[in-house]
Amino acid sequence: MPAGGFAAVSKNDGTMFEAKITPIVVISCVMAATGGLMFGYDVGISGGVTSMPDFLKKFFPVVYRKTQMKEGIDSNYCKYDNQGLQLFTSSLYLAGLTATFFASYTTRRLGRRLTMLIAGVFFIIGTVLNATAENLTMLILGRISLGCGVGFANQAVPLFLSEIAPTRIRGGLNILFQLNVTIGILFANLVNYGTSKIEGGWGWRLSLGLAGIPAGLLTLGALMVVDTPSSLIERGRLEEGKAVLRKIRGIDNVEPEFLELVEASRVAREIKHPFRNLLKRRNRPQLVIAVALQIFQQCTGINAIMFYAPVLFNTLGFKSGASLYSAVITGAVNVASTVVSIYSVDKVGRRMLLLEAGVQMFISQLVIAIILGIKVKDHSDDLTKSFAILVVVMVCTFVSSFAWSWGPLGWLIPSETFPLETRSAGQSVTVCVNLLFTFVIAQAFLSMLCHLKSGIFLFFSSWVLIMSVFVLFLLPETKNVPIEEMTEKVWKQHWFWRRFVGEDDIECKKVRNLRSCSEENY
Repeated sequence: MPAGGFAAVSKNDGTMFEAKITPIVVISCVMAATGGLMFGYDVGISGGVTSMPDFLKKFFPVVYRKTQMKEGIDSNYCKYDNQGLQLFTSSLYLAGLTATFFASYTTRRLGRRLTMLIAGVFFIIGTVLNATAENLTMLILGRISLGCGVGFANQAVPLFLSEIAPTRIRGGLNILFQLNVTIGILFANLVNYGTSKIEGGWGWRLSLGLAGIPAGLLTLGALMVVDTPSSLIERGRLEEGKAVLRKIRGIDNVEPEFLELVEASRVAREIKHPFRNLLKRRNRPQLVIAVALQIFQQCTGINAIMFYAPVLFNTLGFKSGASLYSAVITGAVNVASTVVSIYSVDKVGRRMLLLEAGVQMFISQLVIAIILGIKVKDHSDDLTKSFAILVVVMVCTFVSSFAWSWGPLGWLIPSETFPLETRSAGQSVTVCVNLLFTFVIAQAFLSMLCHLKSGIFLFFSSWVLIMSVFVLFLLPETKNVPIEEMTEKVWKQHWFWRRFVGEDDIECKKVRNLRSCSEENY
């Protein structure tokens, strides 16, 4: 997810630098990760308010009339099929995609801390516009502002976390961002459940307005935390960077790590065309895997469920209160399962979590498709209480498996596999691809639900099967491997990818020395 910069975390011989888990590291990471809280709240809140009759009546009267009709609609699955309604959700991600390009620049030139502050300001502006919206234009402008905040936060926060964290807990602290995303979704679901019961038609305003809490926390956190040593050194503030490094590591002898960071900064500054360098054959494994993980993450169908959980449950015949309550349950499962990932990712490994989750997601979606295909028809639904409970259980099973695998690891693996010289460009591509496909799914899901009906879950389960095969054969394990040693210890050892990473050096040795070859490639 992050873009820009570099991070050196261990010696060239593979020995980890000495570092304590200091209070300032813990506090800084908790404050920074509130960017994930804001992102999660934005994801969760949209599905809830779009299922509220008062919100629909004000901004989407056509959809409101369809949801109130007992007869005369084309299908139960088509109640919410409306491009404007989908644009309300998806505009955030399109704006985030655009903001990513600007955030890449500010992350490098202004630092991680200031970029997080910019994100906080965008979040606050968007919250005010949405909570006070009087027309659809004002509502969409608010979502666009929130999307800009997402673009800046999703660039800066994970990079901040990866650079400030000691190597041995890098995976766990990176997943702290994803944990806050899930907490934000749960918080949004709880708020929606409460505000839906408010009389007077203003509950949706409170739901959108309470986004000011995580927005304020992120802005306050950006003002309180220090910038990372990597960012300070990258901008030429060497002594300040060394002082901060000594402070966050909790030891006096930080010279070895400091020199490594300075060298990494020198190498990074020498890169004249990072995006062109990213397309070189030897960088193809990291690029292919990063892009594939972002596409696969969205094609699991998770965001379709997270965005539209209350709408989806309404479609299946749940009453409004019951649908919001079911969304709260799935949100709680999401949080709990992400905690599992924090404790297991650096022990069990990335591949094992992804493969196990693939089996669990495939089975749960297959069961949901069968139940809905038999019980929920175009103009009638036979979804008894027992089958309704089974659907919720299967959705929770799906969400839990995603939350400890594709959710956090879809971001973690790209952030730790790109070499220093292409890390900025590689992570920018990662964020852009993710936001692009998030936008596509958000904009298309309700229309796909209308046309594919219960088959929508078969569509997503087929993608789960494809991505599991990809992981089995093409994704190497990166657990406990220092970032700058990925090429030697991972890519050159892999049965397929090794054919891409060694050929440049071999060819260059034939015509000139290795040093000049490296300088040319970089």
